[in-house]
Parts: sequence; structure tokens; C-alpha cells
Amino acid sequence: QVHLVESGGGLVHTGGSLRLSCAASGSIFSIWGMDWYRQAPGKGRELVAGITRGGTTNYADSVKGRFTISRDNAKNTVDLQMNSLKPEDTAVYYCNAKRMAVPVVDYWGQGTQVTVSS
Repeated sequence: QVHLVESGGGLVHTGGSLRLSCAASGSIFSIWGMDWYRQAPGKGRELVAGITRGGTTNYADSVKGRFTISRDNAKNTVDLQMNSLKPEDTAVYYCNAKRMAVPVVDYWGQGTQVTVSS
């Protein structure tokens, strides 16, 4: 069992910045990948950024150059630094952790709201 808690969401103006943090607890030994997803009203859940335990990262094209994902394996946290925010970034952001298994086991946090005003 893995428990994920997101924090750092809020309301910002266009061009502002937020830093989201996800803390993992529980049976974290087998966690390999940690990701950030988001879901805007009326849209599906979208992968924003991901990072492996070794530090390999990937980003959605829409956030490349603006968002940075980082991971602290010792503290079992993953952060998402979001800069140059746009109204289209408005969504609920979810932390995801993947456990090495067949099939892979996914764990989700409750989400944190990010709202970017014009």
C-alpha cells in the first residue's frame, strides 16, 4: 500500500509560478516511477511529467520549458515546479506512483487544484 499526498496548489495570475509537492508513504520500496497528471473540466486525465527513480524525466509538449519535475528518493517526494503558468494549465493535478508489477500497480493522490486567472 502506498499513500500519496499532494500540496502546493492555489490561485495565480497568468505568468505566475507554483511548486507542487507529492509525499509518498507506506510500502514505497518497489516504487519505480512517479508522475504528475492533470485533469481539466470536461477533459481526460493527462500526463504532465514523469520521473524514474534514476532521474530520467519526460514532459508533455504543452509544458516543456515551463515545468520541471524533480525527485528526492531519500525523502520520498516528487515536486513539480510550474513557471509561466497559463489559463489552460488550470486543472486538478494528481500525483501518481507506479509499482513494479505485472500488470503495473498505480497509486493516486487526492489531487490539488491549480487555477490560473487571466
